[in-house]
Amino acid sequence: MDLHFTGIIIAVACFLVIGLFHPIVVKTEYYTGTRYWWMFLVGGIACIAGALFVAAPVASAVLGVIGASALWSIKELFEQRERVEKGWFPMNPKRKDEYKRQARETAS
Repeated sequence: MDLHFTGIIIAVACFLVIGLFHPIVVKTEYYTGTRYWWMFLVGGIACIAGALFVAAPVASAVLGVIGASALWSIKELFEQRERVEKGWFPMNPKRKDEYKRQARETAS
């Protein structure tokens, strides 16, 4: 009987990648706000494009998962800002004015 571990390896990689991107989004929002969302876009597109050219199924799948997670992180980055404004996550005291300014711009 042959055992095939490809699916399990990809599942573990997905779990680890998704788990890694959560703190990356939280830290990115805390230190820089949403201004670097475009880096997630570029990285995501690059990884997905790279997955198209990698012949190894596991490596291709992992690149695709990293790319999709990076693209999803753009949405999460902006939602993280909202969670900070609601008080669910700590606000960077050095960037308090950015939150107040955005709240004023949204209200007008």
